[in-house]
Amino acid sequence: MTTKPILVLGGTGKTGRRVVSRLRERGHEVRAASRKGPARFDWDDENTWEPVLDGVGAAYLVDSLRGDAATPLSAFGKLAAAGGVERLVLLSHRDWVVPDGEEKLPCERAVRESGAEWTLLKPAWFAQNFSEESFFRRQLVEGEVVLPAGGGLEPFVDADDIADVAVAALTENGHAGRAYELSGPRLLSLADVTAEIARATGRDLTYRPVSPADFAEHAARRGLPDEFTDLLNLLFGWIRENRFAQLADGVQRALGREPRDFADYVRATAVTGVWHG
Repeated sequence: MTTKPILVLGGTGKTGRRVVSRLRERGHEVRAASRKGPARFDWDDENTWEPVLDGVGAAYLVDSLRGDAATPLSAFGKLAAAGGVERLVLLSHRDWVVPDGEEKLPCERAVRESGAEWTLLKPAWFAQNFSEESFFRRQLVEGEVVLPAGGGLEPFVDADDIADVAVAALTENGHAGRAYELSGPRLLSLADVTAEIARATGRDLTYRPVSPADFAEHAARRGLPDEFTDLLNLLFGWIRENRFAQLADGVQRALGREPRDFADYVRATAVTGVWHG
């Protein structure tokens, strides 16, 4: 267990803030870094890198989500290792089949080659996207979920499980060199997701699958930026194709327990009233 500060990039994000909270509950000194927080960090400003790494023993990494994300991540990982950071835990995503010889996930390679111990977290789609992303939440509040996912299946994972695995990898031995694919215990369609939330809230909710083109028109009417719409069409296209319609055992391997079920997330979230507007 490290006694040095633990750096959490994206410390206010969906997984980052959960990692920060858990680490502090366990008595660790945490440096929660973000573009606007007290510990300022910006992938585009290398002058912010060394200050957040100063004295750190382990770091939770979230990349810039850009096409060239592996380049700054590689430089940052090597800087971290050279400065004495012993463990790097990267939030990545699940693999898919690509032509032989093509680099699938260059950000993972950047962390593996940093010189520090590394652990990779490769989660399915977050359950919390339905309550913590305004576009999806607004659809549920209005009663109709309109998405280009067809009848495809996805093993939605609870962000709390991701955070628990991250904390274990940051603070415990036995996780170095591991790649944990993280999923929930069930495969669900978007119709299943909508039905689960309808049951928990007592509301009449429907799921309407649409084509990517129709979704783009729907999103434009809702004021979504074109870049975000393109990303959603890509991600929901993967669900439509059943690209990741397999359960994974990463939560069990890392924590020795079963992952939380989507229904547990829905019941706990429904009592907050987030889907009632």
